[in-house]
Amino acid sequence: MRPLAERMRPQTLDEYMGQTKLLGEEGSLRRVLKSGRMHSCIFWGPPGVGKTSLARILAQYVKAPFDSLSAINSGVKDVREAISRAKRSTFFDKASPVLFIDEIHRFSKSQQDSLLGAVESGTITLIGATTENPSFEVIPALLSRCQVYILESLTKDDLQTLLEKAIKEDEYLVKQNIKLKETEALILYSGGDARKLYNNLEITLQSIEEEEKIITNERVEKSIQQQIIKYDKQGEMHYDVISAYIKSIRGSDPDAAIYYLARMLVGGEDPKFIGRRLIIAASEDIGLANPNALLIANQCFDIVHKIGMPEARIPLAQATIYLASSPKSNSAYAAINQAMATVKESGNLPIPLHLRNAPTQLMKDLNYGAGYKYAHDYKGGHTQMDCLPDQLVGTQFYTPKLLGNEKVLAQYLDGLKEK
Repeated sequence: MRPLAERMRPQTLDEYMGQTKLLGEEGSLRRVLKSGRMHSCIFWGPPGVGKTSLARILAQYVKAPFDSLSAINSGVKDVREAISRAKRSTFFDKASPVLFIDEIHRFSKSQQDSLLGAVESGTITLIGATTENPSFEVIPALLSRCQVYILESLTKDDLQTLLEKAIKEDEYLVKQNIKLKETEALILYSGGDARKLYNNLEITLQSIEEEEKIITNERVEKSIQQQIIKYDKQGEMHYDVISAYIKSIRGSDPDAAIYYLARMLVGGEDPKFIGRRLIIAASEDIGLANPNALLIANQCFDIVHKIGMPEARIPLAQATIYLASSPKSNSAYAAINQAMATVKESGNLPIPLHLRNAPTQLMKDLNYGAGYKYAHDYKGGHTQMDCLPDQLVGTQFYTPKLLGNEKVLAQYLDGLKEK
């Protein structure tokens, strides 16, 4: 017996669920279809939102021959054979054959290159499906010839509709006495993925021995046991979650930061990677407003390296909350960026003579070190002396923020300027 997800695969646009931004009356893809022609495109979205089904439906809609390949088990030879089949099925007054490539991000550069000529000439209309950001995974030459359409996870209402539809219309399920008493767990554990929704429904039904199969949240949880968190350590989700984590720390939101930390840990992220990001955040976003943050982040990394998971989650949580709750300053980050830009622009400016060492008599005769004022010989350990190259005297790279410990630094520097 075919899986429920295959049995319930939509066959027409009217049966297709979700993606109203693309397929609604004013949707961008709907407008294209009204023209009666399809162009090469990339469907980018999470698993289980109907990328394959949509490709089949679109080919049917424009009355184009349909061929498909999976990037997992296809090579350049398979691509060339598919293009050859497309050439044989091309007719003057018909739409170009559609070649659908699932998981196109898994194709190598040479495999993607082999598609260029056929796409450029219109021999095929390419529809690629990917769960990864095509900006990173599809070669620029191919990407420039395709329109990228973003498919979104299915909503709770979409998933509820799919559940009810399956119970009423599937040829096998209609023969069973099924009652959807509670559906929150099924919808939650699907994560917006229709395929996972159907799989979880089948697993739950198989676990119910009673003649009347009542779906409740408790039964679903017992059957599925745990939710599988979506987190691809090498893909788009990886970058999205770590970005949200760092920005939550920067935004002083410890609750959000600890949530994204949990997402990474449950998803199997390397805790040392997280520790390194904490060190960067402590320097870039907290800096001199709380210098202890860098010490704590560094200690956290050392501890994580020593003890590993699962215990490493505790110091990571401690450091995450501390950094998110600290006052923020990026003054050091801004200062070094500005200084490096100045160096690249102005080159190697001469070091002032009074700051140069004079280990030889010749250097002394050339006035190396002449006029240098040893700060500790002066009251308060400070004396006025220009230390920048002559061309940059008066330039200010470091601008302290009046937050946390840095406020004290700012007051001290202001006092020196007044003197």
